[in-house]
Formats: sequence, C-alpha cells, structure tokens
Amino acid sequence: MVVYLRNLLLPAVLTAAIAYLLGSINSSILITKIFRGKADIRQMGSGNAGTTNVLRSVGRLPAALTFLFDFLKCVAAVLAGKAIFSALCQLPDIPPVIIGQYGAYIAGIACMIGHIFPLYFGLKGGKGVVTAIAMIMLIDWRVSLVLWAVFLITVLISRIVSLGSVCGAIVYPFATFGFTFFLDYRSSDLVPLSYVYIATLSSLLIGSIVVVKHKENIKRIVNGNEKKVSFHKKDGT
Repeated sequence: MVVYLRNLLLPAVLTAAIAYLLGSINSSILITKIFRGKADIRQMGSGNAGTTNVLRSVGRLPAALTFLFDFLKCVAAVLAGKAIFSALCQLPDIPPVIIGQYGAYIAGIACMIGHIFPLYFGLKGGKGVVTAIAMIMLIDWRVSLVLWAVFLITVLISRIVSLGSVCGAIVYPFATFGFTFFLDYRSSDLVPLSYVYIATLSSLLIGSIVVVKHKENIKRIVNGNEKKVSFHKKDGT
C-alpha cells in the first residue's frame, strides 16, 4: 500500500494541478468578450458560462468556438495526465495502459472542476458537460457512443439540451461498469478488478457533478418551463 501511495502521489498532484489550470481557461467568457465587447456571458441568458448559453445569447459561431475550445482543453489535459502517469508512475502488476487510464481520469475530473470553478474568473464557470464529453471519448469510446446516443435521442424527443445532459450523466456509471467489468475484466487478464472500481467510481463522481450542476434545470424541467431548442429557428448570426 505504501508503494502504491508513493508512486501515485507525485503524478496525481502534478496531473491534477495542470488539468485544473487548463480547465480554468473558460472559453465562453473569453469568446463572448471577443464577439460582444465587455459583455460577460455569466450576466446573460441563464447566467451559465457554457456552450448552450453562448448559443442562445451570442450566436452559433461563438457557441461552436466555445465547444471546440472546451473540448480541446480537456483533450490536452487528459493526454497530459496519461503522459505524466506513464512516465512517473510504476505500479506492480498493473499494465502501463491501465496506469495511463488512471492519469486520464484524474486529469479529466480536475479539468472539469477547473471549468466549473475557474481560478482566473472568480471560481464561477460552467457546468462541465463539454469537458466531460471530451474525457469520456478519450478514455472509452464505447461508453461515449452509448452516452451520445442517450443524449441525442433525449434532445431530439424533448428538445431540451439539459435533459439530454442529465440523462447521459445518469447512464454514465452504469455504462462504464458494464463495459469495464463484463467486457474488459472478465475477458482479459490484463485488466485488474481495481480498474473496474476506479473507473466506475470516477464515472459516478463525474455524472453526479453534472447532475448537481443541473439542479436548477431539473427544477425547471419538472415545472415545465425549461427552455427548448429549435432545430429550424435562425439566431441571426
């Protein structure tokens, strides 16, 4: 146990610090200022510093740029986490590819926390959905396909983006456990049971954060007054 803690401590702290600082670069705030001068996206629309609010309040191009930057910053964080753990962390009987995955989860979670509580913007950021999407796609493409399907089907039926995000967040830990336990652990000697635990708990934490950050949206959904997206309406951009 001491060996595990000693080998994990330095790469975990380094990974979390780098990922948090990357996550704190909130593109919705910066891009809104580029397109709208001194305007603060947190004082517009829903007040959320995220892609959906940028889409509604600023336009499609700023929203697309926001999504792209938030996605790429988490990609950078996850790749950095994998590289740091692969270089600095050596755990007995744990394959290097699994060690890299540990770094990816730590980086993804830290980047998401940075996005929600950005150091550079008074700890008031977005809801972390796009950063979560990027992390999931890099860590396990199979899970990401399931969540994309859940999200898209929910949004197409309800036309409520927040509901799609919440449904995806709820399904996330179940999908992670299903793939890692039944397809990875039970069919391969290279995947330890500890990885199933870590992956499932990490996905549960991430999913819970997304759900909690959407608590106001959930209230509006229940009350029937959550804003819906239009697939035909032009926003003037």
